Amino acid sequence: MSQSDNFEAAASGAATDVASFEDTHKGLVGQIQHTLHVNPALVPLIVLVAAICIFGLVLGSKFFSPFALTLILQQVQIVGVLAAAQALIILTAGIDLSVGAIAVFCTVIMGQFSFRYGMPPAAAVACGLAMGTAIGAVNGWLVSRVKLPPFIVTLGMWQIVLAANYLYSDNETIRSQDIANDAAFLQFLGYKLKFGGAVFPLGVILMIALVLVLAYMLRSTAWGRHVYAVGDDPEAAELAGVNVHKTLMSVYMLVGFICGLAAWVMIGRYGSVSPSATTGVIGNIQAITAVVIGGISLFGGRGSIMGAFFGALIVGVFELGLRMAGADPQWTYLLIGVLIIAAVSVDQWIRKVTA
Repeated sequence: MSQSDNFEAAASGAATDVASFEDTHKGLVGQIQHTLHVNPALVPLIVLVAAICIFGLVLGSKFFSPFALTLILQQVQIVGVLAAAQALIILTAGIDLSVGAIAVFCTVIMGQFSFRYGMPPAAAVACGLAMGTAIGAVNGWLVSRVKLPPFIVTLGMWQIVLAANYLYSDNETIRSQDIANDAAFLQFLGYKLKFGGAVFPLGVILMIALVLVLAYMLRSTAWGRHVYAVGDDPEAAELAGVNVHKTLMSVYMLVGFICGLAAWVMIGRYGSVSPSATTGVIGNIQAITAVVIGGISLFGGRGSIMGAFFGALIVGVFELGLRMAGADPQWTYLLIGVLIIAAVSVDQWIRKVTA
């Protein structure tokens, strides 16, 4: 064999070596892992469908009735809106402990502006939304410009907003009857649409619309791609031309606005305005729970709003199903705790696809 033939054979062998890559998705387990990585909302959807089927088999038509299924939506409408807000923050690799408190404070703003200052209810709602957006802007500025950890910023804001809530309202509750008589627009999202046995408050419709709009924005707009990029690696995003400060500010301000929407949903759901509403304390935990169960990575950069929505529905299904079955309420907390640990474990396993 000539020297040129030897050279060509060696080059051919080298090209073959270079072009051959190990298939990292071999086997059924690898394919499942890859599929879940590409579709992070698939796991909570499977859990949600399985939970509905199990409770449906145990409880029968009582659980599958239109009223029962729409009751789940009614129960999770506030948490669902807050979970959408929390999901945006967690996608940027942060966490917001103040969403529940901001929502309650916005209800107080809406109520007090209507009754203390005689402002038209529609204008009072607008002021509540503006207040939520402003608080979100402060959080965003402290995180993006001052470079404080989101956990510390929002923990401090949670305390500040809770205190301001009580100080401004003088711990005064505005009764449902008073609102219905003098500022009915505040309760607008509590108005119910009925289709057969199904009941849909406008707050539920707002929650679903919000989730769909945010899902589109994150999936199909440049802003959405920037949010994922910042959550995955802010330094790499900056080098790629993403304005990290502008992106974080927009996310935190949008989250504050969504908290204002949650406040309006709260007034519609409960009918009254109370500075001591439990959402200010447990709303954060419920929202984070829905987001984690929904498959959004706490490390940022991976997950979907639809997953957070499914997570909220999973909690609602367990709560209603166990209550209808006559089980001890503590079983709900136990099962949700198991789901949280399982969700984080699955997330760690799925992340190995890119490891």
